[in-house]
Amino acid sequence: MTTPLLEVRDLSVEFAERGGGFGRARKLLKAVDSVSFELAQGETLGIVGESGSGKSTLLRAILRLVPIARGNVIFEGQDITRLDERALRAPRRAMRIVFQDPLASLDPRMNLGEIVAEPIVSLLPELGRDATRARVEAALALVGLDAGADPGLLNRYPHEFSGGQCQRIAIARAMAVEPKLILCDEPVSSLDVSIQAQIVNLLADLQRARGVALLFVSHNLAVVRHISRRVMVMRAGRVVELAERDALYASPRHPYTRALLDAVPVPDPKIERERLRAKAAAG
Repeated sequence: MTTPLLEVRDLSVEFAERGGGFGRARKLLKAVDSVSFELAQGETLGIVGESGSGKSTLLRAILRLVPIARGNVIFEGQDITRLDERALRAPRRAMRIVFQDPLASLDPRMNLGEIVAEPIVSLLPELGRDATRARVEAALALVGLDAGADPGLLNRYPHEFSGGQCQRIAIARAMAVEPKLILCDEPVSSLDVSIQAQIVNLLADLQRARGVALLFVSHNLAVVRHISRRVMVMRAGRVVELAERDALYASPRHPYTRALLDAVPVPDPKIERERLRAKAAAG
């Protein structure tokens, strides 16, 4: 049996509630509550749920960016739950994250070449200057930004690029160290609809060409359906449903999943009106 690339076992993340008053114990808020799943090499798992359901916190816990209260994160057969910062360097090279707001995730003081080179210099210090530059240009070419055709490209700053271009840069930065897993935290929600499709298709192409696995967090069920093989639905920090994509969309088992799907608008106004009319009559 093939070992999963990633195993999450009964993972819980808790935060102390603000305030509480003098002498009163602060209540613990469960942001992630006993979440378990596996991810195969090269697979895409979509994670959906409303705001506050724990999706983004789950990704950060997997990367050990927030404290884990209970449970385990096992990556490539190694339990990384309690590794120190030095020991985490190798797993973090193999697991990269793409954040929601592309412009906010790029340092405005650094030019494009420096931004994409940063993880290479940090995680692969043995590479020389020429090898690092070659990796930067190759990573940018992967996302459709050709430094060879535009000699000044590497010297431009984030504010000189569009939102879609900035997200391509963020993806290039993630791909520059040749990861095995990319964690995508709402990577298209801040982009125009036409640009969203381009970025989703880019991620899907990279997944197929490079065999990289994706954890794709989104509240957009249409986007998740397009890119994912399996879908995990979260509510209040817990997993309420995990199933193959087509089975989940065709026959959701949990009432919350059905409610999420019912809330998705239909592009055709006539069909949408008929659907709303039927729902009102049934309710």
